Amino acid sequence: MNLLEQFILFLVSLVANTFSAFSGGGAGLIQFPVLIFLGLTFGVALATHKVASVALGIGAVLRYFRTSRLERQFVWLMLLAGVPGVVLGGSVILLVPDRWAEIALGLLTGGLGIYSMLKAQLGQSYEPINRSSRGFYIGGLVLFFLGFLNGSLTSGTGLFVTIWLVLWFGMDYQRAVAYTLTMVGLFWNGSGAITLGILGDIRWDWLPALLLGSLIGGYLGAHLALKHGNRWIKRAFEVVTLLISVKLIWG
Repeated sequence: MNLLEQFILFLVSLVANTFSAFSGGGAGLIQFPVLIFLGLTFGVALATHKVASVALGIGAVLRYFRTSRLERQFVWLMLLAGVPGVVLGGSVILLVPDRWAEIALGLLTGGLGIYSMLKAQLGQSYEPINRSSRGFYIGGLVLFFLGFLNGSLTSGTGLFVTIWLVLWFGMDYQRAVAYTLTMVGLFWNGSGAITLGILGDIRWDWLPALLLGSLIGGYLGAHLALKHGNRWIKRAFEVVTLLISVKLIWG
């Protein structure tokens, strides 16, 4: 790629990952389709996007490191339940067509955004629930399924993790986004990148610009999330879910 094309990739990655880090997911809404538009096949674009998305998690971790309120039990839950799902999803997606899954995912994503809009106080305060063994077991099963989606479909799955942490465990949006950016952005996407890198192909010469944009975008988005708080994050979440819904359903 020439310098102009690398600069375009950097800008796309910066915008996509800043918005994603602020709203709790959705980098694939912009970045992934652009990679396909620029000529990559679905499998190569997905693998390349996954590798670049790891930098989103690194950028977010750098910003959250000083103000981290992550609880060890949720860190382990998201690792042990989510990563196996990511690996399984990444192994399956290269073997099957995904159009019907994208439509179903789009309808569900749009439903999440509408639900959040109708619930004015959703995720505005931290009210812990479902912290029993049963609660963690059910929460872990859903996180495994979301990990599978993360490994197989790239648009909007981080948003599902964000809303699940809010709905099931009673987190506020700011806290839930912190878990999504650090655990999903770094560890889930890292696992998916390794799986797809082994089973598929990665466009390595496109990665420098994508990685730099993801790293800076992850840091900036995390900074905005910490600065503006739950209400702005909720609004950004709702906008991104509806946009991703439209993109998935109508392609």
